[in-house]
Amino acid sequence: MHLARFARERFAHLPTALEPLPRLGAALGGLKLWVKRDDCTGLAGGGNKTRKLEFLLGEALAQGADTLVTQGAVQSNHVRQTAAAAARYGLACEVILEERTGSKAIDYTASGNVLLDRLMGAAIRNVPGGTDMNAELAKSAEAVRARGGKPYVIPGGGSNAVGALGYVDCAIELVAQANARGLVIDRIVTATGSAGTQAGLVAGLAVIGADIPVLGIGVRAPKEAQEANVHKLAVETAALLGHPERVTREMTVANCDYVGAGYGLIDDEVIEALKLAARTDALILDPVYTGKGMKGLIALARQGFFGDETVVFLHTGGAQGLFGYQGEMQGALA
Repeated sequence: MHLARFARERFAHLPTALEPLPRLGAALGGLKLWVKRDDCTGLAGGGNKTRKLEFLLGEALAQGADTLVTQGAVQSNHVRQTAAAAARYGLACEVILEERTGSKAIDYTASGNVLLDRLMGAAIRNVPGGTDMNAELAKSAEAVRARGGKPYVIPGGGSNAVGALGYVDCAIELVAQANARGLVIDRIVTATGSAGTQAGLVAGLAVIGADIPVLGIGVRAPKEAQEANVHKLAVETAALLGHPERVTREMTVANCDYVGAGYGLIDDEVIEALKLAARTDALILDPVYTGKGMKGLIALARQGFFGDETVVFLHTGGAQGLFGYQGEMQGALA
């Protein structure tokens, strides 16, 4: 595999650390738990989208784009990092925010990631929950063209085959770190939503021949739909690398039992996961993705699912979104 064949801009702080979580693991019955710190990729606070954006920006600049166009939920981590990449490269940024949770709370609609989006100069347009976001992306891109600009459209989460190359690169990086430490990884666990992170990991591990299963903890879609989305994108990503046949359907596994009431809606178990991670190993998670990923990991560990495995939790970032949930969490932090 030769990722240098693909256009890429390098701005992520890589490699991210691979660290043990001894106190959290002990609290989960002695689980051998590590964390891959992709919350520390550097771009406007970091997160998993930064890896994807290195390849997406590479393609955008190669095409001569002057405007990035993307979409996400109101407290989207992806939108924050895209706005940051645009600012760093002197590009305009057109953003569509879907009011997916229905929350009208001022901390949710104006603080956290939204405040950072505005700080970095993104032009924001809000649409109701359930809107056809692909159609809205096309509408925004056409408006850019109409005023003489050249848009580059990035799907939600940066989750296409080009963006997923960022997590092919992460798979290579993680395996190299484990090999250097003599660490045998039995399983990787990560939150899975727009599919690109899990798909990139699955494709990367398959193409390099690393026999490490990836378990996605779903944050939105039902299991069947989530696995289908991840598998399709993993095959497309492996095809970019010349080896689509190496990704089999069995490699894509998602557990979507911990979504709760819906995307971006938190519950007592999510808050428990946030508190436990913070109060054991000072690991700051977010309510939407990593909090639900950790909620699932905690529940599965308590059920004995992992047995004697060594597990790496991929921290995809998003702590900036915590400030959008202050009102909901206020009474639960004693």
